Amino acid sequence: MKKKTIYYWSPFLTEIATVKAVINSAFSLKKFSDKYNVSIIEAGGEFREKNEDILKKNINLIKLSKVSYAKYLPKYGKIFSRISFLIIFILSFFPLKKVIKDHKPDYILIHLITSLPLILFFLFNFHTKCILRISGYPEMGKLRIFFWKLVLKNVYLVTCPTFGTYNYLKKLNIVPKYKLKVLYDPVIIVNDFIKKKNISHNYLFKNYAIAIGRLTKQKNFIFLISSYKRLLKELPNLNLIIIGNGEEKEMLNREIILRSLEDKIKILDYQENIFPLLKNAKCFFMPSLWEDPGFVLLESSFMRCFVITSNCKNGPEEIIQNNNAGLLFEKNNIDDFINKIQLFKSLNKHQKKFYKLNALRACKPFTLFSHGKELEKILN
Repeated sequence: MKKKTIYYWSPFLTEIATVKAVINSAFSLKKFSDKYNVSIIEAGGEFREKNEDILKKNINLIKLSKVSYAKYLPKYGKIFSRISFLIIFILSFFPLKKVIKDHKPDYILIHLITSLPLILFFLFNFHTKCILRISGYPEMGKLRIFFWKLVLKNVYLVTCPTFGTYNYLKKLNIVPKYKLKVLYDPVIIVNDFIKKKNISHNYLFKNYAIAIGRLTKQKNFIFLISSYKRLLKELPNLNLIIIGNGEEKEMLNREIILRSLEDKIKILDYQENIFPLLKNAKCFFMPSLWEDPGFVLLESSFMRCFVITSNCKNGPEEIIQNNNAGLLFEKNNIDDFINKIQLFKSLNKHQKKFYKLNALRACKPFTLFSHGKELEKILN
C-alpha cells in the first residue's frame, strides 16, 4: 500500500507552544500509523536547533533555504516581528511553491504565517490538499474575515483547537460547516512527562506558585504582579516564579522593584524542562488575555498542579469545566482573582485532590495518542 505524504508548514521566530505541537503532531502520525511519510518544511533555519529531536522521531526536514537567516530576524515587538514575517513570506514564496508543485504531497498542514500557503493555493492549482490549522484564538477583524473568505475556498479543511473556536468560526460563516473540524493539540506525551518530572531541580523557594509563558501582552503577567500584594494578605508565605522570555521582561522586572516584591517574585528565563517545578508548585496561575487552548494549562493539569486561570477565550473554560477542574476568575478582574484565592485557601486536601483529578481527566483528548488517531480520521 502506497504511503500518503504529509507536509507541515510552521515557520516561527521565538520558542512558542505551536512549534512543539507541530513536531508532536508529525511524530504522532509516525508513531501510531505506518501509512504516512511525514516532513516538516523549514523556511530559513528556524528548526535547526530542533534538528536532533526531529531526526530522532524519524521526521524528514525539507529546507527551503541553504542560509539559516531566521536567527538574524527581529523577534520581538509588533512592528519588528511583522517585518520578519514579511521577509519570510517573500523569501519563501517561490521555494515553497516549487516544493508543493514538484513533490506533490497528499496533504500540507499549515500553522503560523499561514498567509503564504493560503495565497499560493488561491493563485495556483496544486494536487495537494491544504489543511489550515488554527493556532491560538483568532482575532477576526473585517479585513481578515474578507481575506479568509476569499482564500479559504481552495482549502480542504480548517481544524480548530477547541469547540469554542469551532463555534466562533461557524458563526462567522467563513467556510462551509463541513470544512470545519475540531482537532485537539498533541500537548501531553505521557511517558516523556513522567520521566522529566523526576529530574532533580534547584528550587528558589520552598513554597511557591508558578506562571509560565512568553513575556508578552497576551500572557498578562503584569496582572499577577500588580495584584500580588493583595494576594499576600491571604497567603503571606506564597512566593511566585514566572518563567519565560519576551519583550516585556524589563517592564515586568521594573514593576516588581516598584512594588517592592523582589523577595517574593522571581522571573526565570525559558526552561526546557518545567515539569519538576510544576510538580512541586502549590498552584499554577494563568492570567492570559486569550488562549486556545493554553498548552501550559494542560501541562500543569497533567502534573496535578492546582490551576487558577482567567476565563479568557477559548481554551480555559473548556478545560476547567465550570470550576470543576480548577478555578476560573474573570479576566483582568483583581477582586474576582482574590475571591478565587480565598476559595483556594479554604479547600482541604481532599477537595483539592478532586479538582486535580478532574483536570487530569480533561487532558486525555490532548495526548499524543488521541491527537494521532483523530488526525488519521481526518486524513482518511
